[in-house]
Amino acid sequence: MSKPLSGKVALVTGASSGIGQATAIELARAGATVAVSARRADRLAELVGQIEAVGGKGLALPGDMTVEAEAIKAVEDTVAQLGRIDILINSAGVMQAGGIEGVDLDEYRRVFDINLFATLYTCKAAVPHMLEQGGGDIVTISSLAGRKGGPETNAYSASKHAVNSMTDAMRQELGNRNIRVSILMPGATETEVAHNISNPQWRTAIQAHVTKDGAVQPSEIGETIVFMLSLPRHVNISEISVRPTIDTTA
Repeated sequence: MSKPLSGKVALVTGASSGIGQATAIELARAGATVAVSARRADRLAELVGQIEAVGGKGLALPGDMTVEAEAIKAVEDTVAQLGRIDILINSAGVMQAGGIEGVDLDEYRRVFDINLFATLYTCKAAVPHMLEQGGGDIVTISSLAGRKGGPETNAYSASKHAVNSMTDAMRQELGNRNIRVSILMPGATETEVAHNISNPQWRTAIQAHVTKDGAVQPSEIGETIVFMLSLPRHVNISEISVRPTIDTTA
């Protein structure tokens, strides 16, 4: 089996479930050594076992990426223990429902803390190492909600619009120094994204959306990321959308 990422070191945030977990395994299949970070240490320990089961090497780094010091520590521990950081996958994210009427400002801020600021913290920490090494790759998991809005996706869509803007600005800033920066926007993908939605009706609706027939599987997002990373260095997929074939609006 081809291992296009052999010799690379990756850090995946939000790795305890869904896209982050599956991407970590696919990166390991492709030959990368993978550090994984999330709040749930037990899940990370299981993930390291899965990485080792496919012949890879994993490192669990429990932490809350919304805490700047912990996000920076995840990057620094990756470099200290694995020697470098070639790939950063920003997969930590959360969805909440709600519009402007009766908005829960604490919940709104929490969405931005996870979806936007956690990404900023890890990028800020990783970029100096990548520049010193002579290059690297940053892939941020956004959403198709980052291209549109809706009355029940106010905070989520706003955070993803911000993530897209910030990420593309980084691409323009860093591309001429051999750091490729990419946005990946999944449509309906079978993950736990609905589990923490506080509004029960919206939770049920999103759960049905992401588990419908033909929904994208997290491993398929991981395979897409490996493809992006495997392209020649002069090719930067700046953004890519991955939708279920049977639902062109997903």
